[in-house]
Amino acid sequence: MAKDTRETVKDTAARGAPAAEGRKLRRGFLVLALLGAILVLGGLVGLVYVGVATLTSMILFGWLLLVGGLVGLLQSVQLRGTSVFWLGVVVAALNIAAGVVVLRHPEGSAEALTMFAALLFLTGGVFRLVGSVVVRGPQFGLTLVQGAFGLLLGILVLAEWPGSSLYVIGTFFSLALLFDGLGLIALGLGGRKLVGYVEDAVTPGNAEVGGTAGDRGPLHKGSLKTEQDEQDQSSN
Repeated sequence: MAKDTRETVKDTAARGAPAAEGRKLRRGFLVLALLGAILVLGGLVGLVYVGVATLTSMILFGWLLLVGGLVGLLQSVQLRGTSVFWLGVVVAALNIAAGVVVLRHPEGSAEALTMFAALLFLTGGVFRLVGSVVVRGPQFGLTLVQGAFGLLLGILVLAEWPGSSLYVIGTFFSLALLFDGLGLIALGLGGRKLVGYVEDAVTPGNAEVGGTAGDRGPLHKGSLKTEQDEQDQSSN
């Protein structure tokens, strides 16, 4: 009797462990979905207030440069005496200087980055157009459309520069938040559903233990009945 009790306790613990892991996974995926909802909300607010989003993104960019430069400087100090020491110091100093400039002049930095982005759109669009016409590969139409879109976007940004710097970076930043948030929401909800499917599959009485009683066939039912009769006789 004690042996059966110990086996029952072990079996219950073994069945409870996957359930606990499933609850942890569901909570983790729920946190991802909530984080995605926050990012989506931030992206929508940024699309409404693109000017504020532009300044916010520039301030964040400046702090990233500053903190990255300080971390790089500390790493360079640890590597003093090596051949990469001065290279690390120079790169860290440039990052720190760029971060200070961006933080002190976010509007001017936004104008410079907008000009840089417009030039990237122009050059990328021209290269895609020329490459699609010259190569004429299987993705000819898609590459041609991408090149024309990039070229048109670069021309539009440059035509309204520097006024376009007030909304271009903020729009891109808000769209990035929006799509990243949607991706996290989809990942979180899909992960919770997947965990639920796995838990249903490994629940006692399902496929992991040989299926339901109706799926085990008459032979298995007979063996179960014989075992039950033997247990009744032994108890009597």
